[in-house]
Amino acid sequence: VQLQASGGGVVQAGGSLRLACAASGSFFRVNNMGWYRQAPGKERELVATITRAGYINYADSVKGRFTISRDNAKNTLYLQMDSLKPEDTAVYYCNADVEEVHRYEYNHWGQGTQVTVSS
Repeated sequence: VQLQASGGGVVQAGGSLRLACAASGSFFRVNNMGWYRQAPGKERELVATITRAGYINYADSVKGRFTISRDNAKNTLYLQMDSLKPEDTAVYYCNADVEEVHRYEYNHWGQGTQVTVSS
């Protein structure tokens, strides 16, 4: 199973970016998915998570600015980021719980995509 993230880049403060993360490989289904981020010198932190049924949780720092969504048919996770701030600068990672062989669930990380917000 691979998680391929895309959509990062450089944007000015106040701008928007949309990240995507596609799961590929051999598996039965993708359950919980989420976005995390890690800024230089800081620990990785949760940004937002979404269950397969669509229940969502956001970090307080992104509430009202970021929107997480998913397309279960495409096994793809999205993060719409609006009103970006310089403190949102980080490497963004997608994460997913995937049911694989024998319906066992394994946790996977994507490779990360850089988001840089200039002031």
